[in-house]
Amino acid sequence: MKNEHRAMTECAAEAVRIARGVTPGQLAGPTPCGEWDVRALVNHWVLYTSHGLEHRALRKPLPDELTARDFTADADWAERYAAQLDRAVAAWADPAVWEGEVDLGGTALGAAHIASMVVKEMVVHGWDVARATGQEVRISEESAAFVLKVVEDNAELYRQYQGFANPVDLPPTATTFERALAASGRDPHWTA
Repeated sequence: MKNEHRAMTECAAEAVRIARGVTPGQLAGPTPCGEWDVRALVNHWVLYTSHGLEHRALRKPLPDELTARDFTADADWAERYAAQLDRAVAAWADPAVWEGEVDLGGTALGAAHIASMVVKEMVVHGWDVARATGQEVRISEESAAFVLKVVEDNAELYRQYQGFANPVDLPPTATTFERALAASGRDPHWTA
């Protein structure tokens, strides 16, 4: 749990840094996520990686008003995201939260597994947002290795639900984080 929470904390801080770098004029721009523009991607990212992360820790479903909300309609959405991420990371600081299962509405998965998948979403969609807005992701080698493992362990499941495309070939010199992106079907060299 300590390593996972450390990765969660680091990746949340990086997500906030990226969110603060998004300008209103970039919200209509293209992203590596096909049909989603930056606004749709940011709304998905904010919902599941901050509100979803906290609600999973508390074992509560996401309320409908959150799933239908345009977070980017608030001029200070990045600061609200930062505050919500702080609450979510704090909720996972309790070792007991990592035990047991989380009900996802008919399917239950281990809490630690859910947390690792949300951290992966935070980083991979963070990269999507960063690339779409001219930024880079800066995470430690330890966190990159964590994300790579989560991607590899869950890639086929994500592909079944069209969450990942087919893996992208990379040269042997690719970094750990580039390998995680490629395994998720993302081209690490994508540009808007």
